[in-house]
Amino acid sequence: MLTGNDLIADIDAAEVQPGAVAFWWLGQHSFVLKMGKRILYVDPYLTAKPARLVPPMVTPEQMAHADLILGTHDHGDHIDRKVWPAIARSTEATFVVPEFVRESVIDGLGIPGERVVGLDDGTSCELDGVRIAGIAAAHEFLDQDPETGRYPYLGMIIEANGSKVYHAGDTVKYEGLESRMKEHRPIDLAMLPINGRDAIRLASGTIGNMTYQEAVDLAGAINPRLTVPTHYDMFAHNLEDPQLFVDYANVKFPELKVMICEYGEKVEV
Repeated sequence: MLTGNDLIADIDAAEVQPGAVAFWWLGQHSFVLKMGKRILYVDPYLTAKPARLVPPMVTPEQMAHADLILGTHDHGDHIDRKVWPAIARSTEATFVVPEFVRESVIDGLGIPGERVVGLDDGTSCELDGVRIAGIAAAHEFLDQDPETGRYPYLGMIIEANGSKVYHAGDTVKYEGLESRMKEHRPIDLAMLPINGRDAIRLASGTIGNMTYQEAVDLAGAINPRLTVPTHYDMFAHNLEDPQLFVDYANVKFPELKVMICEYGEKVEV
């Protein structure tokens, strides 16, 4: 497992051929993507907390190479408000967030408005050859702001270097998600949360996601070249066994390629 400067050096040294994407998992729903020369951090969660089972693997100061920082929704393990100002100081990266929280990111974190791009369901942006499209996510509920119609939770579809990645954000399956995602095929890499949901967690304020079975069904419907389960490892009250995802996928969709990631290890698709 690579961490710190060793991980940064591995990312910098990776040569990603056209049509490919390299990625590194940082735990929870945090990933680094390298698409051609572009380096993206998705949901980087770097705040050190005693409850974390996986410590932060890089520091904001080590992220100077980042071109884009993506935050799928305004929870601390996704838009990490405690460290985003430090990331903004150490890099010239543009930040991409749901339009629903764009102004609060600018005003609350002091990141200049020209460096913060907002997305919503069905909208997209193109930044330095990287196209990012938003798709509504249902983080336990398919919430929508009654005044603006904006969605606070998003998945993001990222296209660059001839490859396409679906980072689902925090979501459950909802009616229409499969058919909408089929419109974006072919997908090279899908990152799907599997920690599930239940009454105990919801009552305590831990909002849920897909079960591993639901994540397998979504992967089977959209058939990416590679699917990885995520968001199952960080907190003791919110765990799941990724091997259950793999075993179920192998039985139900034997043609589907799935794998369990190792922290800080490069995978190329």
